[in-house]
Amino acid sequence: MDGTRAVSGRAGRSGWKTFGAAVSRQWWPLESQALCAAARRRTGLEYFGDPPIEPALSVLANSLECEANLHPLGRFLMRTHLRGLLETRLRLADAWSRRLEALEAAPILRPVFITGIPRSGSTFLHELLAADPDNRVPRVWEVMFPVPVAKPGRGGRDPRVRKAAACLWFFRRLAPLADAVHPLRAGTPHECVAIHSYTLLSEEFASTCRVPAYEAFLHATDLGPAYAWEKRFLQHLQLGCPARRWVLKAPDHVHGLEELFAVFPDARIIQTHRNPLEALPSLSQLSEVLCGLFARPTDRQQIGRREARILAASMERFIQFRELRPELAGRFIDVDYSEIVTAPLAVVRRIYEQLEIPLTTTAAERMRQFAASRSRYRRHYPSPTLADFGLDAAAEARRFERYCHRFDIPCRPN
Repeated sequence: MDGTRAVSGRAGRSGWKTFGAAVSRQWWPLESQALCAAARRRTGLEYFGDPPIEPALSVLANSLECEANLHPLGRFLMRTHLRGLLETRLRLADAWSRRLEALEAAPILRPVFITGIPRSGSTFLHELLAADPDNRVPRVWEVMFPVPVAKPGRGGRDPRVRKAAACLWFFRRLAPLADAVHPLRAGTPHECVAIHSYTLLSEEFASTCRVPAYEAFLHATDLGPAYAWEKRFLQHLQLGCPARRWVLKAPDHVHGLEELFAVFPDARIIQTHRNPLEALPSLSQLSEVLCGLFARPTDRQQIGRREARILAASMERFIQFRELRPELAGRFIDVDYSEIVTAPLAVVRRIYEQLEIPLTTTAAERMRQFAASRSRYRRHYPSPTLADFGLDAAAEARRFERYCHRFDIPCRPN
């Protein structure tokens, strides 16, 4: 009898899941034309500007529909997100069409891009450099809501900050572990992938959902338009403000280094490094947490294998680019994770020396204070291991042997 009830219970749950999936597809369809129509209706605007949103939007929507295994809440959140991106594209295209001359007159000079192996201290380094008042970073709130509002909020504070904070609070309720693996607040620096998302050419979608068809499309696509968009977006953010040095960050710049230098010819790159066998469990856990917000659970071994494969391919891309472009050797600054953790101010001083820019007393003190409080978001949670994701340390060490040898990184298990 108990066995019959158990089978009946599982069948009932399966039936409800099937019913929920069918209803959510009907209520929240992921279809490019419907998304564009909804965005146009809500804004009263028609023109999305450059770059074209097709075919990227159709490929992404189809991949989400057919491959991502979204649960109903994930489908609702993704549809809301995509529609929001399209609405902002319409509003920005409208605003930029009226300020084209001012935007063109706002150059982006010698920007600094932080990239490298994920989970290698790049977020901490980005926040550390943001403490220098001479540096400019894109803040989460202004990337989420880049169109200025007509009326200031209470106390003269921009209401977009409060709106972003509320969205992030809701996000933390839905994915509590996300705050432990990648904390975000309205005022913290944001990654370039979030800026690229407005072009629908962004690694953000591949990081948060399993969309292999879209991922293949993205990696076969010229990313020049995404970087041209980023430049215009930064020009938009700095309008009416004193010119400062942009410091930007995303591990995924590995996929577009050629296009990055084409759009930002005087860019400097800080490449962060870490023992891949230490980074992989953390990276796999981050992927598990983010994908769980949108999709039904995935086998942990499948996650581990995928992240190991992608990470190895990314590091090989770095090696090949730097070997094929020796004239850019002086544009790269290599930083090790262990240095960032144990001697952050010494790392910053070396970076500033190589960038040939002064580190002021004020900036150094602000960085020191930030470094002393860097654990403010940390929570205690079990650290995952390679074995937790079905990965063998010896096999992964062999996979990353070329990367570790090229950058003199230790490649051994903890």
